[in-house]
Amino acid sequence: MAQAAAVAKPPVPPRRRRASATPRRLPYLLIAPAALLMLGFIAYPVLSVFYYSLRNYNPTKPWRNGFAGLDNFTQAFAHDPQFWDTLTFSAKWVVVEVGLQLLFGLALALIVNQSFVGRALGRALVFSPWAVSGVLTSAIWVLLYNSQTGITRYLADAGIGSYGTSWLSDTSTVFPAAVVADLWRGVPFFAILILADLQSVSKDLYEAAEVDGASRLQQFWHITLPHLKDAIVLATLLRAVWEFNNVDLLYTLTGGGPAGETTTLPLYIANTSVDAHNFGYASALTTVAFVILLFFSIVYLRLSKFGGGESR
Repeated sequence: MAQAAAVAKPPVPPRRRRASATPRRLPYLLIAPAALLMLGFIAYPVLSVFYYSLRNYNPTKPWRNGFAGLDNFTQAFAHDPQFWDTLTFSAKWVVVEVGLQLLFGLALALIVNQSFVGRALGRALVFSPWAVSGVLTSAIWVLLYNSQTGITRYLADAGIGSYGTSWLSDTSTVFPAAVVADLWRGVPFFAILILADLQSVSKDLYEAAEVDGASRLQQFWHITLPHLKDAIVLATLLRAVWEFNNVDLLYTLTGGGPAGETTTLPLYIANTSVDAHNFGYASALTTVAFVILLFFSIVYLRLSKFGGGESR
């Protein structure tokens, strides 16, 4: 009987193993080294700039180094007219460049979005300037604007202008000349982003609009533009930040001249730190530029209602 009861006793269910959390943490563990390196390379320079903005730091004059408090910021806002001049020019440069790049980029995107013979080649030619580095772009336009071998010589041969004219050394022509050089490289950026968003517009919307008697302009205004809103907002914001921080093109083309006519705030910061070795004051100017860009980005995204979804 005892043996039969022992045999009839149901088996004890095996203990359920606790699910290991390692598989869920594995992706984070794998990206942790790269994330820590990126954090170090980004956080350390940013914190260093904030730190030195509150100090007088000039390696060539170590006896003057020390804590300065807000003196560097007071110097910028109250006693440095060049700061306001460069900030004003930076705003002018950003508005003109971003506005023209958006206009021409939108036009190019609409053109290459159409079906025509050689469209692939046309798209490659339109987008190719964006693949050129900023330094190489500057070198190309320096050669084009050369007074002896560039555009002005051929115009003089045609009876337009005079020989030896340099658009980059004349205060009346240096700004439009620099704008054209940067447009050549900046327009493809807008064209690429806008064309990518144009590919997702349903053709049924245009067919329905044609049935309702909508013109091409009405279709563009009520279908295309609303659909492109988020792409345009993102592209203009990114390009505005990049143009504000533009140093390589203007430094190579004009060096900030003539007579400081093309000196942006980042270029002024570079000259203050590298040439004058005044790293404390340059750090303060960098902090001001950071705050300006952060404030502009937040306000711009709020006003544009980026990602709100009403554009669809």
